[in-house]
Amino acid sequence: MSNLSLFLKKNKKIRENVKYAATKSLCDEKGNPLEWEFKHITSSEYDDLWAKCTGDNGKLDWKRFRECLIASCTVFPSLDSAELQDSYGVMSAEELIREMVDDPTEFNRLYSFVDRMGGQENIEKEVEQAKN
Repeated sequence: MSNLSLFLKKNKKIRENVKYAATKSLCDEKGNPLEWEFKHITSSEYDDLWAKCTGDNGKLDWKRFRECLIASCTVFPSLDSAELQDSYGVMSAEELIREMVDDPTEFNRLYSFVDRMGGQENIEKEVEQAKN
């Protein structure tokens, strides 16, 4: 027989935040890239982002989705900081992430990191497979 009590919320493991140097262009006084802190999001939060980034035509805006996913997972630095946004001349966390990580290769690596961190499968591949 199974032990249902093992499935209670009190037994659920909490995923720890993860640190990652998102860009080599922001460094400490010794020249080491700064580590950012990222959190896992829930499947409900992920679905909400997906819906937020899907237009009336039913098509997902991948650029916006990637920005929103990264911004939602970022704990530190606080992308909602007015001081930080003002210093880059932007008005949202999503705009800020593009300005802070402005190298396309670094941005793609950051998105891949955040996507893998959450245990998400490569959705683009799944979409392509579903079309075939």
